[in-house]
Amino acid sequence: MKLSVVIPAHNEGQNIESTLNDLHGTLDSNQIDHEIIVVDDNSQDDTARVTESLAIRIPTLRLVHNVPPNCFGFAVRCGLNHFTGDAVAIFMADGSDSPSDLVHFFKTMETEKTDCVFGSRFIRGGETAHYPWPKLILNRLANRFIQLLFQIPYNDTTNAFKMYRREVIAGVQPLLSHHFNLTVELPLKAIIRGYTYTIIPNRWENRKKGESKLRIKEMGSRYLFIVLYCFLEKWLSKGDYQRPHFSSSKNQKPQ
Repeated sequence: MKLSVVIPAHNEGQNIESTLNDLHGTLDSNQIDHEIIVVDDNSQDDTARVTESLAIRIPTLRLVHNVPPNCFGFAVRCGLNHFTGDAVAIFMADGSDSPSDLVHFFKTMETEKTDCVFGSRFIRGGETAHYPWPKLILNRLANRFIQLLFQIPYNDTTNAFKMYRREVIAGVQPLLSHHFNLTVELPLKAIIRGYTYTIIPNRWENRKKGESKLRIKEMGSRYLFIVLYCFLEKWLSKGDYQRPHFSSSKNQKPQ
């Protein structure tokens, strides 16, 4: 099975080299067939130049430019239009995600034959480092609301770090989110459309360099819109968008 890793990047020149070196080194040492797709989202720094330079010695790395409009959701969607693997993971350019966790995701997907692997920072074995308290409180409130609304065991839906089989990405179309709310749209659609998933712990560490692109004040209504959109699909679509041979994910348990 080939793994594609999509990395949206906007002004990540301070982080992208170490992120790519660590990621490629870990995947290569674990003998995982892979490709790494960096989606440059209209960066004004040297993100693209650094990536192009690294691609000379990292044969599995390629750079894609996201044409306007430029936002996190559009950048991820651009990467999802270009990946060639059997499975794809979304990985952050700022180094907040762990390459060793990505290997665990991949091996879990292979072993359990599951359609999706979702990371949670808030189950046993999960961890956060230097998470700003205001964002952490809002994160837990938002995720608890989603968990109760959809009656699912997953408690970290807003976590961008997830892995999907190719057929899942095809099956959750069309994607609507322009921004970080795509991190919620993808898993919720996968769940309500009947794809199987496994929840495993992952580690998240706040960026050491650069500025976060997530602006909570700008995103609240957008998150709510996509959550309610998925909720309406679940209850009003009469199963029109469910995968063939529906297999319920209600019994999926965190490990």
